[in-house]
Amino acid sequence: MNAILDLQTETELTRLDTLFATQQAHFRANPNSSCEERLKDLEILRSLIVNYKDRLVEAVAEDYGHRSTFDTLISDISGTLHSLEYTRKNLKKWMKPSKRSAGLMLAPSKAYVHYQPIGVVGIIVPWNFPIGLSLSPLLTALATGNTAMLKMSEFTPKTNAVLKTMLAEGFAESKVALIEGEVEVATRFSQLPFNHIIFTGSTAVGKHIMRAASANLTPVTLELGGKSPTIIGPDFDVQQAVERIAFAKSINSGQACVAPDYVLMPAEKVTEFIDAYKAYFNSMFKDGINSKDYTSIVNQRQYQRLKSVLKDASDKGAIIDPVRPVAFDDNRHRMIPHLVTGVTDQMTVMQEELFGPILPIIGYQSVDEAHQYVLDHDRPLALYIISNDKALQERFVTNTLSGGVCINDLLMQVAVDDAPFGGNGPSGIGHYHGPEGFKTLSHAKTVLNRGSINFTKLLHPPYDTWFKKTIIRKIGG
Repeated sequence: MNAILDLQTETELTRLDTLFATQQAHFRANPNSSCEERLKDLEILRSLIVNYKDRLVEAVAEDYGHRSTFDTLISDISGTLHSLEYTRKNLKKWMKPSKRSAGLMLAPSKAYVHYQPIGVVGIIVPWNFPIGLSLSPLLTALATGNTAMLKMSEFTPKTNAVLKTMLAEGFAESKVALIEGEVEVATRFSQLPFNHIIFTGSTAVGKHIMRAASANLTPVTLELGGKSPTIIGPDFDVQQAVERIAFAKSINSGQACVAPDYVLMPAEKVTEFIDAYKAYFNSMFKDGINSKDYTSIVNQRQYQRLKSVLKDASDKGAIIDPVRPVAFDDNRHRMIPHLVTGVTDQMTVMQEELFGPILPIIGYQSVDEAHQYVLDHDRPLALYIISNDKALQERFVTNTLSGGVCINDLLMQVAVDDAPFGGNGPSGIGHYHGPEGFKTLSHAKTVLNRGSINFTKLLHPPYDTWFKKTIIRKIGG
């Protein structure tokens, strides 16, 4: 068995190197595709997604053991199609050279910034949203006139197979190629001299990607995660807060980088919150752990990790409160939400991004206490504010650091096509989505046009003439 796996790995490594060379050659022969060519590529991709939608939904469900059709349609398919349509409508405007002022010193002249493709883009895709987090960066790469290679997760083989067939139907591998494989392939992939790498995944792996890319001076966009807090203000109705948080935490069973990771709320309302959460979850998922609308944990490895997080918290004194008596299905790696109180920073549950249906709840005595808690911890990818208090909203928006903020809702900031998505510090580097995504995968090249008269000659030596002495005296005021 090991010999077969070694052979598969070696074959994929050889294929990886060959494909990279092929894409480099393709880009050298086509260094600046027209707007029409790029729009055609986007239309091809759109048609492929629509035609393969059902097969993709089925494939992700197989990879997970069970995944809600809604989760795949809304998080992977719909979001990608919306982003693609938005990009298509705005591409011509984004490609237009941007006029700049050359300044009086360089008059008469014209200056502008020309956005051109950068080359071969490497996209490293995680297992949690394998469709959206492969095709969304891909559509940006195509819109910017680049070629792209996608390294898929080894945990989603069924989805990978459908995506590979789908993309091969519309694109030659010299433009779009899909790579599979485990750690050895992923390591080699990150070491290739791409012109840009987009990685979505954990902070720990992101450090390895950045280290490997630095050897080639390859710029990176790292979409990581962290512990995204939800702050409930004293003014907000608990039931309404629960409805928003419980839905967001249930999407993909919390296996999302922007999922609410823990809640900060008035201490006197914690019990009311727990009771309301249980009631609302059970109204959404009447069959509990057997609900067809509720997604499994992706595999046994992640399932056991989550169970160990709960055990660690319990062993160290936390109170674990599952929202339903039947909380686990070991055979199908299914787990319903667990609300955790009495947590401390010495517990794994408050040290690592949870990435699953576990929700720590921390009661505060004052908003100052909640604000300080957020400031004392790493910058998250998302920060959620549940409050109608304008002063509280402003305080957390302006005086905390995070990748993005959403007020009185959760997750939906990612759906804003016209705004950047990205982290801050440990939660990520760089942005994509919208015009920022276009600029991320384009090179902004400054062009200065001075015409046929050589005005720069006025600055040539010798410098002892009256005119040049006057210029020298005026420099610096």
